[in-house]
Amino acid sequence: MSQRVVEQENILDARDDLLAQVGNTPLVRLRRVANELPDGVAIYAKAEHLNPSGSVKDRAALSMILEGEYGGRLTPGKIIIDATSGNTGIAYAMIGAVLGYHVTLCLPRNASVERKRLMRVYGAELIETEPLLSSDGAQLRAQEIVQREPEKYFYPNQYDNDANWRAHYGGTALEIWEQTAGRVTHFVSGIGTSGTLIGVGRRLRELNPRVRVIQMQPDSPLHGLEGMRHLPTTIVPGIYDAKLADAQIDVATEDAQAMARRLAREEGLLVGVSAGANVCAALQTARESPPGSVIVTILCDGGGRYLNEEFWEEGRA
Repeated sequence: MSQRVVEQENILDARDDLLAQVGNTPLVRLRRVANELPDGVAIYAKAEHLNPSGSVKDRAALSMILEGEYGGRLTPGKIIIDATSGNTGIAYAMIGAVLGYHVTLCLPRNASVERKRLMRVYGAELIETEPLLSSDGAQLRAQEIVQREPEKYFYPNQYDNDANWRAHYGGTALEIWEQTAGRVTHFVSGIGTSGTLIGVGRRLRELNPRVRVIQMQPDSPLHGLEGMRHLPTTIVPGIYDAKLADAQIDVATEDAQAMARRLAREEGLLVGVSAGANVCAALQTARESPPGSVIVTILCDGGGRYLNEEFWEEGRA
C-alpha cells in the first residue's frame, strides 16, 4: 500500500467513520452464470455496489475531493461542481453532505429518476442538460459555469483528474491482487471516465506484466449503458490511456440488461446494467482463455438505481 493511501486512510479515520468505509469491497466468484465455462477458468466480480453511496465512484470522488483539499483548491465555502452521468454525482453529494460542502451537478436530463432523486436526497443542486448531448453536454455546461465564476467553485473534472485513476491504482488494484492471492490473469472493465480501467490495469500490470487488460464499451453511440462511453463518438477522457488495453469487447444494451437480470435471479446480485455489461465481457474473455485463468471484473453499482426500467420484467413466465 502506498504512503499516500495510508495517509488518506488515517485522515478519514480521524474525520469520519462513514468515509473510512469506502473500498475494501468483497470479491465474489460467479458460479451459475459461469457454469458453462471450461474447467479451471473462474470469473470473480468486485462488489463495488457495496460502497457507502452504492457505487465504484465513491473511490474516485473521495480521492479527488481529498486531493483538492490537500492542494488548497477546495476550501470551506467553495461549491463542488462537476459533470456526471449519475454515480459520481451521487458520490460527490454523499461526501459533500459528510464534509459540509455544497454540491452542484450537471447531468443529462434523461438520467434515471432514481439517480437524480438520490443526488437531491443528499442535498445536491442539479442542472439538467440536453439528453442528445449525453455526458459530453453536461461536461461542457459545468466548464461554462466554472469559467464565469472560477473563485466560487471547486471543479474536480473527473474526466481529466489523475486523482481519479490513482484511487484505483492505490486501492482497488491492490485489493484484487490480495483477494486473488496474486492469481488474477485478466482484468475486464468498462470505460466511463476510464479511471477504474486505467488505475487497476496499470497497477496489476506492474505486479504481473502478463496480466491482460480488456476494455468494454457499448456497441453503438445510442445505448442504455449509463455511465459508459462509446469512444469513437464521444469526448475521450483526458486520463484515458489508449495503449493500456490488450483487447476491446463491445456489448449490446440488450445483452447487458439480460445479464443484469441473470445476476439478480441466479447469483442474488442486484446490480446495474453496466455491471451486466462488464460480466458479459468477462464471460466472453473467459471462453477464450486457457485453464488456470482468473478473470476479475467490476460490479459498478446497484440495480436499485434502475428499478423503473421495464427490462427487469422480461423473461418471466
